[in-house]
Amino acid sequence: MTRIKTDLLVIGAGSGGLSVAAGAAQMGADVTLLEGHKMGGDCLNYGCVPSKALLAAGHAAHAMTQGAAMGITPTVPEIDYAAAKDHVARVIATIAPVDSQERFEGLGVRVIREFGAFTGPRIVQAGDTTITARRIVVATGSSPLVPPIPGLADVPYLTNETLFELREKPEHLLIIGGGPIGMEMAQAHVRLGCKVTVIEGATALAKDDPELTAIVLERLRAEGVTIAENALAQHITGQGGAITVETSAGSFTGTHLLIAVGRKPNIDRLNLAAAGIAATKQGITTDARLRTTDKHVYAIGDVAGGLQFTHVAGYHAGLIIRQVLFGLPAKVQTAHIPWATYTDPELAQIGLTEAQARETYGDKLEVVRADYHHNDRAIATGQTTGLIKVMLVKGRPVGASIVGAQAGELITPWSLAIANNLKISALTNMIAPYPTIAELNKRAAGAYFSPRLFDNMMVKRVVRLVQRLLP
Repeated sequence: MTRIKTDLLVIGAGSGGLSVAAGAAQMGADVTLLEGHKMGGDCLNYGCVPSKALLAAGHAAHAMTQGAAMGITPTVPEIDYAAAKDHVARVIATIAPVDSQERFEGLGVRVIREFGAFTGPRIVQAGDTTITARRIVVATGSSPLVPPIPGLADVPYLTNETLFELREKPEHLLIIGGGPIGMEMAQAHVRLGCKVTVIEGATALAKDDPELTAIVLERLRAEGVTIAENALAQHITGQGGAITVETSAGSFTGTHLLIAVGRKPNIDRLNLAAAGIAATKQGITTDARLRTTDKHVYAIGDVAGGLQFTHVAGYHAGLIIRQVLFGLPAKVQTAHIPWATYTDPELAQIGLTEAQARETYGDKLEVVRADYHHNDRAIATGQTTGLIKVMLVKGRPVGASIVGAQAGELITPWSLAIANNLKISALTNMIAPYPTIAELNKRAAGAYFSPRLFDNMMVKRVVRLVQRLLP
């Protein structure tokens, strides 16, 4: 039995845990990192990285069917699904060294490849090693939620943890869940030659602005994805190659089934009760500083509930570094955290949607818009579908919603503005190179001032007066 005392114990080597471990070790703390599964966690191995790689393969295939308007003869691509998955594997392998055990040991982190479980306050058992730590960060992430649908346990199904290992192209992929994961994988697979049906018990992409999601759903349906909303899965039967999902809106039969209904926190192995740490089915209970009910133990990322994104885990890691290494208080803020769905067109959101902002601010709210079809770069590239909508109160943005090409990139300046409480003039003062999609942000900001300048009689009177007075 080995015993270790350490300044900081990090449980989980996903994006949040790795960020904490790397930062703390490089600034002089004695850091121990536990990981019982794969370094890099869900994002590298089963989530963000492989999904975007597969979307890229689908985009390449789809591009071959387009271009007639630009003088390019469309052609039906020959798709090797297994080779597309090989591309996914290569992408993971290329990025993996950045998250590897060897790299972190090189940074001075003590890496133990075991799962950890609390045996007492600030005491964790990992294999045959007992670790006592001054501070502990739980960053164990989340796993696919498998709902208790009758019959599901008796049929083969995929989750994001097994989908990317599949080398046989599904003839007809059924997807239960119309959230970001479900819709991204629906578009990737329909573009790779699969028939796809999405089964959603309520509304697809429900967390985003319905005006914008309607544009995304229209595109997916046009590409051949069947999207059944308000279709609650009630019973599943069949076997591999012939699976039937019976829903409140009818039955759907396909060859493969993907479950994409959400996530659950990875807390089962932790034995949190031994350390007096409270948790619910949503995750570990934390305060605004990400402290658990044991103030020496923190929880970050998916396991802490709340927004479940890789960039949120990274943001949490920065707050932990500030508190653990320097003893400075740091509280979580969420208003400036964006998210994006990487369908084509992309969908991005930060802060309040229009409906949320109207409910919060009433008549104080102003909404400005900019359409892609007015942007010269979008016109030149044939990407004119989309819009930016910005919610403003007293000249400051409180939310932004974007649908269209590069929406995930366009949302970033609005995060900067909201995080720093900037006025909309900060965006109008920005100079974007011409021609770029980024000019849309400036156009949206300018839409706030246009009526104040061009439809204002007082402004016109002042201009006429100045013109008479100028030599």
